[in-house]
Amino acid sequence: MTLTDPLGDMLTRIRNAQMRRRDVVRTPASSLRAHVLDVLKAEGYIRGYSEETSENGLPEFAIELKYSENEPVIRELQRVSKPGRRVYASVKNIPVVGNGLGVSILSTPKGVMADHTARAENVGGEVLCRVF
Repeated sequence: MTLTDPLGDMLTRIRNAQMRRRDVVRTPASSLRAHVLDVLKAEGYIRGYSEETSENGLPEFAIELKYSENEPVIRELQRVSKPGRRVYASVKNIPVVGNGLGVSILSTPKGVMADHTARAENVGGEVLCRVF
């Protein structure tokens, strides 16, 4: 089965696992997913992730979800730029999530990074998702 939006699939798996209070969720591995997971880990939204091999021999990520007082740390996880409609932002127009409490994750020429890092690097790019 081919996926048209692998990043959207990973975000949906994380949302669904948090609704069911799972500790670990598995998703197929890719470099874009790894970069987004690096940003989520650096911002404190997940405990971490590790690369494993699934039963059929394909690489996958085991993502350790984070909870605070039995509530998920991630309250909102939304895909912004989709395959049918890409959303780009210049450094001046990078969206602010939750008055700065949340994070927009961007794909820039300097790599995948959080919105505050993109502003500090003075670079814009494709807005992949927003986390609050």
